[in-house]
Amino acid sequence: MTPVLCLVCVMLIPLAAAGLALIHQGLGRSRSAAHAMLANLCAIAVAAVVFVMIGSAWAGAGGTATHSFAAGGVRWDWLGAGQFFAGGIHFDGTDGTGLNSSLILCLMMFGSGLAAIVPLSGGTDRWRLAPACLASALLAGFVFPVFAHWAWGGGWLAKLGTMFGISGFVDAGGAGVIQVVGGLMAVSIIWILGPRRGKFADDGMPAAIPGHNIVLVLFGCILALVGWIGLDSASSILFYGAGTQQVVGVVINAMLSASAGCLAAVAVTRARYRKPDASISANGWIAGLVAGSAACAMVSPVAAIDTGIVAGVLVTYMIEIAELHLRVDDPGGAVSVHAGAGIWGLVAVGIFGHFPEGTQGSHILAQLVGVAALLGFMLPLLYGANLLLNRFVPYRVDNDGDWQGMDIRELGAGAYPEFVVHADEFVPR
Repeated sequence: MTPVLCLVCVMLIPLAAAGLALIHQGLGRSRSAAHAMLANLCAIAVAAVVFVMIGSAWAGAGGTATHSFAAGGVRWDWLGAGQFFAGGIHFDGTDGTGLNSSLILCLMMFGSGLAAIVPLSGGTDRWRLAPACLASALLAGFVFPVFAHWAWGGGWLAKLGTMFGISGFVDAGGAGVIQVVGGLMAVSIIWILGPRRGKFADDGMPAAIPGHNIVLVLFGCILALVGWIGLDSASSILFYGAGTQQVVGVVINAMLSASAGCLAAVAVTRARYRKPDASISANGWIAGLVAGSAACAMVSPVAAIDTGIVAGVLVTYMIEIAELHLRVDDPGGAVSVHAGAGIWGLVAVGIFGHFPEGTQGSHILAQLVGVAALLGFMLPLLYGANLLLNRFVPYRVDNDGDWQGMDIRELGAGAYPEFVVHADEFVPR
C-alpha cells in the first residue's frame, strides 16, 4: 500500500511547479508573461534530463556507494558515487530495492525541477532564456545533488549523530534541499542581473511595479498546495519512513501552515497599509507551505499554525527590507519566500518537533548546522558558478529588450496579442 501511496504523491508534485509558474508570470509584467511561462517549462525540462543523466549519480540514497574523506577524526560522506544515466536502478525490481530507488529518483527529479524554477521569479522581466536553461542544468546536475545527498542521501548532515554525537539534520519535505537551495540560487541571480529599469529612483526609492495578473497568482497558490502535499508526503515516506497515518498528518499540517501564512500576511498588510495586499498575501501562503514542509508530520497542528504565522509575518517584512534598504529587485519574492521562510522552517523543526525528551537542544543544533552549510557553502558555490557562467553567456537582456519586454525580444510575439501592452512611460530610454 505504501509504495502505491508514495507513487500517487509523487505524481502530484508537478502541480506545485504549475502553481509556482503561474505565480511567477502573474507577478511579472504582461509583456514578459509568455517568456516567463516558457522559462519555467524549459527549466523543469532541462533539470529533469540533466538530473537523471548526471545529478542522480551524485545525489545517491542511503546505503549506496559514496565518496567520502577523513578529517578531524571523522569520515565525511560528501557525495554519492552512483552510475550516470540512472544505470544502477532496475525498474523491474530485480535488484531487490528497485521500487524504492526508482521512486527516490522520480521524487528527486521533480525536486530538482522545483529548485530550478524558484530563481526564475527573481529574474523575471530581465533573465534571458538560454542562460536560464544553462543555469538550470548547473543546478540540477551539480549543485542540487550535493545538498540532496547530504540531507536525503545518507550524507554527513544526516549522520551528524554518529559523527559528533548530536541529532541528525531533518528536512522531511525539502524546505532546505529544494526551497532554500532554489532561494539561494535566486539571490545569486538577482545580484548578477541587477534591478529592472525604472525599479529604483536616483535616491534609491523603489517604484511599484505591480504584477499584471493577480488572479492567476492566487489560482497558482491553490495548485501549489496540492503539489506541496504530494511532495511533503512522498519525501516523508521515502526518507523518514512515514506510514499512512503520518501522511494524513502531513496533509493537515500543510493546509494549516499555508493558511496561517496567508492570514498572517493579510493581517500584517491590513494593519500597515489599511488594506490587504493580494500579492504579499499569496507570498504568505507559499511561505507557509515552504516553512511547514521541513517538519511535515513531525509537529502538532498547533505548531504547524505557529510555523505558518511566523513565515507569513517574516516574508512580509523581508520583502520590504529587501526593496527599501537592500535595493533588491525580486518581483516574485523568491528570496523572502523560499530562502527566508525555508530557513525558518528548518529551525522550527528543532523548536517544535516531536523528539525524545531532553534532545531538543541537540536537534536545534543539528538544524543550525544545516542552515550554516546552506549559507556558508551552497550560497558561495551558487554565486561563484553563476558568476562564471555569466561571463560566457550574459544573463541579462539588453536595454532594448528591457524596454520591449521579454516576449517580443526573445520569442517574437506577445502573450496577449489582442491587447495593446503599454511600456512604462516613466522609464527613461
